Parts: sequence; structure tokens; C-alpha cells
Amino acid sequence: MRVSATYAVAVWQRNLAMYARTWKLNLLPNFFEPVFYLAAIGIGVGAYISEMRGMSYAEFLAPGLVCVAAMNGASYEVTYNIYVRLVFDKVYDAMMTSPITAEDILAGELLWAMTRSCLYGGIFFVVITGFGLAPMPGSLLALAVIPLAGLLFAAIGVSFTLRVPSMDLFSFYFTLFLTPLFLFSDVFFPIEERLTGFWLAIAEVLPLLHPVRLARDAFQGTLGWVALWDLAYILGISAVLLRWSAGAVRERLTS
Repeated sequence: MRVSATYAVAVWQRNLAMYARTWKLNLLPNFFEPVFYLAAIGIGVGAYISEMRGMSYAEFLAPGLVCVAAMNGASYEVTYNIYVRLVFDKVYDAMMTSPITAEDILAGELLWAMTRSCLYGGIFFVVITGFGLAPMPGSLLALAVIPLAGLLFAAIGVSFTLRVPSMDLFSFYFTLFLTPLFLFSDVFFPIEERLTGFWLAIAEVLPLLHPVRLARDAFQGTLGWVALWDLAYILGISAVLLRWSAGAVRERLTS
């Protein structure tokens, strides 16, 4: 897949200019969702849980919710927004009349989705730091996990978007895919303490588990060999899906 960095950045800049017009309407809903979970579950339910893995329940939740914020930022961008630009606004058709290629468009959209994930995840990190839930300086390593989570879910989301025939199917993507990930990826409880055997192996396949585990280990200063597996999973799955997406976007825009 040959990509022009100049043209990919041009696609990114176009999205940034459009986002600057409506950033308040776009930022607030997705940003506040994990904040509400932190307040309601971490502070509310957490009042009835003495500790989780040697820390308060709010401290246990915080790194996972950082990754959830990053996941949401990337996912909404590469699903609804890309579909609208692709099908209704015909933005990419206009771009293809210039020297920009389908691969440049995909790369630019990937960069923008990762930017959105860094925006949501980074701001939420600042929030939990203000609550005293991000131990310094170890938790700063978790900032590197945010773009990795954005990369992973941008790759997953765009591969889905390029193949769906209708926008209505995105409700299945969010309800039947992202919601189970949110609930069963080590965000709310340690999966290795509640799942065994087959179900633990299934959980290990879930994409959100890997950035969550990386972020939590960074917060606790316990990064070990398992971090290499988590990193390999994120980069490997992302590479496979983006390679497949490159063929799909080329087919959609040149057929």
C-alpha cells in the first residue's frame, strides 16, 4: 500500500477544519460518557467495595475508562462520519479527481481517527489526574496506549464501514460489538478472577482487553512480558485489517 504523507495530511487537515466548526457538539457527548461511568460506578458502587487488586475501585476503573474514551473517539469517527462522507456527501469522490489516491484517503482518515482518540482519551486522563486517580509518573506511560487504542479501533471500525450496505447496521456494531467489549474487557472487574478456561480464552481475543491491560499495568508500574503480547496483538490486528481495508476502499472509490 503506497501512501503519500502530504496527501494523507491534507485529508487530515480537511477533517480538522470541519471539526473546528462543531467541536463542542461532537466533543461533549462522547467525552462525558466515561466521566459519568467513573462518577456513578467508581464513586457510587466503589463506596461499597473496599478495594480491588489492592487499590480503590475508582483507581481500578480509571485506566480502563481512558481506553474506553479513546475507543469511542475513534469508533464514531470511522463509522458514521466516514459513511456520510463516502455515501451521502461524496467527499471522497471529489478528492479522487485530484492526485489523492484511495490509499491516501484511508491513511488520512486513520490519522484523524487517532487524533480524535487522543483528544478524548487525553482529556479524560487530565480529568482522572485531577481526581487523584493517576499515580505519577508511572501513569504517564499510559498516554502512549491512547493512540494505540485509537489505531486498533479505527482499523476495526473502518473495515466494517467499508463493507456495510446501510447506515442502520451501525447500531449492531455499537450494541452487539462495542458494548460487550466495554463490559467484559477488564474495565469493571478482573476477568482472570471471574472467568476460567474457555471463557478466559475468549476474553483474551477481545480487542479492548489489550489496551486496557497495558494502561492498567502502566498505572500500577507492573509492565511485564504480557505487555509485549498486548502490543503485538494491537499492531498485528491493526495491520491485517488496514491492509484489507486498503483493498476495500480502492474498490469502493474506483469501481
